[in-house]
Amino acid sequence: MHSRILASDDIVTRYSELFVNRRAYTIQSSTPDKEKRRCYYYRPKDHPSLSRAILRNHLEGTITIGLYAINPETQRCKWVAIDADYSDALTDLLKLQWELRQDGVDAALEKSRRGGHLWIFAEQPLLASDCRLYIHSIARRLKVPIKGPALSADKSSRLPLLADGIEVFPKQDRLDPGEFGNAIRGPLGIHRATGKRYWFYGADYNLEDQIAYLCRLKRITEDDISGFVSELAVPEKSPVPAKSARRQFLPNPSRREFSILEHVTGKRHKSGRNYFTRCPSCARQGHDRNGDNLAISITDPRKYRCWAGCTREMIRAALGCPIPTARTHQ
Repeated sequence: MHSRILASDDIVTRYSELFVNRRAYTIQSSTPDKEKRRCYYYRPKDHPSLSRAILRNHLEGTITIGLYAINPETQRCKWVAIDADYSDALTDLLKLQWELRQDGVDAALEKSRRGGHLWIFAEQPLLASDCRLYIHSIARRLKVPIKGPALSADKSSRLPLLADGIEVFPKQDRLDPGEFGNAIRGPLGIHRATGKRYWFYGADYNLEDQIAYLCRLKRITEDDISGFVSELAVPEKSPVPAKSARRQFLPNPSRREFSILEHVTGKRHKSGRNYFTRCPSCARQGHDRNGDNLAISITDPRKYRCWAGCTREMIRAALGCPIPTARTHQ
């Protein structure tokens, strides 16, 4: 039996400011499933809107709630949570936490039943698509596995199932009206399957110190995330330069433009606006075991980027198609 922990009005208020981005929520069942012994979550019908009383009950351990990241009216989120529950999960989360800190981003590490959660908070709600792009780019750069589907989006080709890997909440770039997305267990409550309360590292194990610690963390701003993703996003379309502008870089106008898709080998899969495949430069160095470091724009294959940091010159050289000296500034 746990001694009763009381949540003051101030704690409930600060908790709500940190974690609540919309009033939809889920409740974790207190009765485990007979076969899988898991306590599943369901959306309540009697009290569908999240209230201060429900937050207080969660913090005091009477119930356990799940929180949704995206507000579908704005497509924005107040926080990002990275969930890892596999072997060496904490090692990967610590790598991500350190890398985020190099960008000036504070991330709070929370214990969980099988691994941990890494939480990042926003000064103001940020576009979910930008947050996901940023976290996925860091994970790819660090070779941290990302849990993925078994089939491609069009189900025409089978992809390897990454059963072990991080999950990024929000799980969607955007939601249509009436959609909920995926909820994650609200921090600082009691997990119904284990009866344990999982705390954040970095503060004493009581509600007052935990909330104070979270409120001290530097929150990511709109300018921060815009700067991070501006160099990562691969535009769907790009303006076609005027012929006169192209001729100054192409001494021979009849020369066919280089297409990287004709030279990369191995499997590739679609994800969002890009193909992902093995980076030839990484492969030359014995890296890219997952075969997905190289992102290539689907609509404009002239645009490609290695998440591990290989330059265009390195990629072209590894393909045996070095960039001509006159065009290296393109």
